[in-house]
Amino acid sequence: MKRSRRNHSPAFKAKVALQAIRGDKTLSELAQQHQVHPTQITAWKQQLLEHAAELFANGQSLVEDSQQRVQELRAKIGELTMERDFLSNALGRFPGPSAKR
Repeated sequence: MKRSRRNHSPAFKAKVALQAIRGDKTLSELAQQHQVHPTQITAWKQQLLEHAAELFANGQSLVEDSQQRVQELRAKIGELTMERDFLSNALGRFPGPSAKR
């Protein structure tokens, strides 16, 4: 019987690849424990090793990007608050039913 294709989470792949790098168990033991093919573990291990440097290189830019995004969002909040206050005051000047509750 053929098994259906499984999709493993990135966290699972990282965990298995780190175990393979540690070398506490053989690839065969890890494959049996996690029910994946040894070739798949080797591929995940290689991906982890190839992209590990990017994690540290991008770490600083991610912090800077998030700080910049927070500043942009705060500016937008201020802009929208001013617009709301202006429209609320302008609506109060018209006679008739008010939108204020």
